Amino acid sequence: MQKLEVFGANKLKGQINISGSKNASLPILAATLLSKKKITLKNLPNVKDIKTMLVLLESLGSKINRLKDKIVINNLNQDKSFASYNLVKTMRAGILVLGPLLAKFGKAKVSSPGGCSIGVRPIDIHLMALSKLGVKYKINQGYVHATAPKGLIGSKIRFSKVSVGATENIIIAACLAKGTTILSNCAIEPEIKDLVNFLIKIGCNIKWTSKRTIKILGVREINQATYTVMFDRIEAGTYLIAAAATEGNLKIKRVIPNIIQTEIKILKKIGAKISIKKDEIHIIGNQKIKSVNIKTSPYPGFPTDLQAQIMVLLCKANKKSLIKEEIFENRFMHVAELNRMGAKISINGNKALVEGNTNFAAAELMATDLRASVSLVLAALNAKGKSVINRIYHLDRGYEDIEKKLKKVGGKIRRIN
Repeated sequence: MQKLEVFGANKLKGQINISGSKNASLPILAATLLSKKKITLKNLPNVKDIKTMLVLLESLGSKINRLKDKIVINNLNQDKSFASYNLVKTMRAGILVLGPLLAKFGKAKVSSPGGCSIGVRPIDIHLMALSKLGVKYKINQGYVHATAPKGLIGSKIRFSKVSVGATENIIIAACLAKGTTILSNCAIEPEIKDLVNFLIKIGCNIKWTSKRTIKILGVREINQATYTVMFDRIEAGTYLIAAAATEGNLKIKRVIPNIIQTEIKILKKIGAKISIKKDEIHIIGNQKIKSVNIKTSPYPGFPTDLQAQIMVLLCKANKKSLIKEEIFENRFMHVAELNRMGAKISINGNKALVEGNTNFAAAELMATDLRASVSLVLAALNAKGKSVINRIYHLDRGYEDIEKKLKKVGGKIRRIN
């Protein structure tokens, strides 16, 4: 099994180009199932979750042509509505094929999803909303068996809580439903806006009517289209934090700075110097890192997907910081490993108290989930000596060429078997 070997403590200096967004690509790939025509997608990141989703689409009958800088999906003969456990088990986003399959065929059998071990992430919000569109379902032996005897029928749906996955699934499904669907209390993450922009491009009739409300008029026909996926804001945030943590000097390119204002404000507060151009953020890390209290929350709040990374930075702050995790109930699994490297972090329920003034020590480490694994890379970049990170398949699920990108800016890092 592959590992990463990291030699710390170097200041990162140079330029990093940000890849396409994993979390935007996955629902967009699921949404291509609505179509019977060719869809061309550009800027998909070369990461494991995307490869898994493409294999899942192929198992459903999609023909996929993987070219150097784009993929072409042809669903002319796509005819299957069964998504097996073997493919869905490794990533949460597998459940996103449920909506489009029901919209297209009026039936679907989809395995309950897997993915990271950071919380329950129940799909009941998806199923409750689908039932309001006329879906009948039962869960049997780990599979959702769903049918829409009269096809999907537009409805008014208010999500009981803000859910990114449920918002995506129902938006996609409602595009082919009869009549009008109004969804309220929607998630408004940039990746959802990107999904909506893609759906409009392929001929769907969707309109935001207020901040968290969306109106969808069902259509019969889906058009051929070419679409470029947005940048990965979590990858961008990760490298910004890496620069701040290593007293680095990085230009983060191919981004839309406006989308990550919350993260930029917090990094400035912590002491980083940041300047912004149209599609570029220039960050210079400060030797003195100020403590700050952080609470994760849905967009436009601070993203849960950057909580582990910011914790590494706050370990080096001058005073105590408090991190409150409001999204997932099991997202402090990186704490034990960081403490083994010399951090002083104590957990009480969904709160983590970070002592600060840590000098990280190199260690052999174990990754537990996607974002936790990258936090260990950041800590190892700060630690004097050689750290080895095991189970890096977690990392490969969401970061394209991480060791190549870090090497290019002075990180001493390599993949070993």
